[in-house]
Amino acid sequence: MEIFGYIASVLIGVSLGLIGGGGSILTVPVLVYLFGLDAFLATEYSLFIVGISSMVGSVSYFKKGLVNFKTALVFGIPSIISIFLTRNYMLPLIPGNVFIINEFVVTKDVLLLLIFAGLMILASYKMIRKNKEYQLETHRKNNTLLAAGEGSVVGILTGLVGAGGGFMIIPALVSLLKTPMKVAIGTSLVIISLNSLIGFFSSINDVAVDWKLLTTISSIAIVGIIIGSQLSKKIDGRKLKPAFGWFILAMGIYIIMKEVFL
Repeated sequence: MEIFGYIASVLIGVSLGLIGGGGSILTVPVLVYLFGLDAFLATEYSLFIVGISSMVGSVSYFKKGLVNFKTALVFGIPSIISIFLTRNYMLPLIPGNVFIINEFVVTKDVLLLLIFAGLMILASYKMIRKNKEYQLETHRKNNTLLAAGEGSVVGILTGLVGAGGGFMIIPALVSLLKTPMKVAIGTSLVIISLNSLIGFFSSINDVAVDWKLLTTISSIAIVGIIIGSQLSKKIDGRKLKPAFGWFILAMGIYIIMKEVFL
């Protein structure tokens, strides 16, 4: 299973490099179902893997002048604050056994995976829907306050389940801050890297980290993001989004079925 896990790690990076988001949402399922980690530890590892991969991926966009740091701060600061509060204060409040329905015990790990599955289904919808909806949203006025609010929501979700949230960040940058698509992708990678790495290092003190495994997966994901960045010069990532969205939808449904019914 670990071999499949390393192959999937390449795909995580390729997705981030090609479409600027979506790949990170595969990280937790890969860590849980292919590497056998518990859900909480998987969210912690995911933050590091996604953060390092996104940071490397953002370099090529930065060199091309496709990163708006002012926008990154408007969206990123509320996200970072939310991640810090979520990882350090909200997650520790969740009990080991959250509730019981008949004989089915919803543990903390199961709850996190179900939240994650719901997030995957939401992400799949945003990827599958037609790009025309995306373009129409760009006619809205620049709304910094709403963007900051959405940054806070992304921070809470990132803190809970370890996903980068690129599928939410890019539409917000385009529709609320009127950011051109290519700049939105580059800026999204910067935001994701800051969010994820700060989230990881702010809550790592209570976790025993297998650095060998973590650095190996991260290195493979980085190779993937370099490949994805090169492919983005020849392939329009937006055209691949719907197909990737259907895959994410299937994964989300699989997680719900496995955790609840199997």
